[in-house]
Amino acid sequence: MAKIVRDRTAPGRRFTGLRRSFLVAVMTSAVLVGGVPASPAALFSGTPASPAALVDPATSYVALGDSYTAGPGIPFQKFRPAGCARSDHNYPHLLGRRPGIPRLRDVSCSGAQTVHLTSPQRVAGGVNPPQLDALDAGTRLVTVGISGNDIGFAEILRYCFSPVPVGTPCQRRYVAGGQDRISARIAQTAPRVAAVIAAIHRRSPRARVLVVGYPSILPDRGPGCWPVMPVTAADVPYLRAKNIELNAMLAKQAAANGATFVDTYTPSVGHDACALPGRRWVEPVVPVSPAAPVHPNAAGMAGIARAVLATVGAPSSASVSLIATRA
Repeated sequence: MAKIVRDRTAPGRRFTGLRRSFLVAVMTSAVLVGGVPASPAALFSGTPASPAALVDPATSYVALGDSYTAGPGIPFQKFRPAGCARSDHNYPHLLGRRPGIPRLRDVSCSGAQTVHLTSPQRVAGGVNPPQLDALDAGTRLVTVGISGNDIGFAEILRYCFSPVPVGTPCQRRYVAGGQDRISARIAQTAPRVAAVIAAIHRRSPRARVLVVGYPSILPDRGPGCWPVMPVTAADVPYLRAKNIELNAMLAKQAAANGATFVDTYTPSVGHDACALPGRRWVEPVVPVSPAAPVHPNAAGMAGIARAVLATVGAPSSASVSLIATRA
């Protein structure tokens, strides 16, 4: 758990500043902080052997997804368009530098929902075309990381952040009358993910499709680290369970629709936003490393890239079983 330095600022005022920093950064998806991540070779130290036989290098690898794919705030940002906050050190670019991986087309965009895979997405600085337009018959590898915005990621964090370390404001907001609104949103998103996978297969019938899950944001056990991540100790288990539930849905839809799920949660345990700087893969509400708040940093992107490489050749049903054991 990160060490908390106490000051004399009133807790409510201190939290207001934290929340304002988070909202400005996440809503614009354009946090740019100085610094350069380590070289791809260093980030990939100790990774599995390159999957050289997976694809024909003359064909394409297409990366689809939201901000957890795009990498807002991670240097260096590519401004085509600026609002997508796409980094040249996100996991697709790291994978694209590996021998045996074909030419990369990274069309991921911060703020993307499943609808933006088939429809244009208006962002600061222009429009990101429908992401599936990047696919063609020559595509041999596709990674897709999507669904967090469909369930309201930014809204959930906004309402689940608390100015005091007690109570259950998150559960009061989303659980009532025996109904869990976040679970309902996850269930409603499942057929959209299935439709996305089906559309990928239609456009690129020879492509290997990898559905990339979301890493651990809060610790896999324990009370969290308020105010570094301003979620109350009583709400941490609830949000942790939603993180796992979302991944379980993605794993199930991948297995049912001819794709392979990439489990990024398991390798990220211990690298959550409460871990110390240098160890964490996801930055807390006030980033220390170059990244958007509550998003992967360069080390997290490297870890996700390693998970993708490690998953190549593994049946999707194995991933479903692995995720189910955590639920």
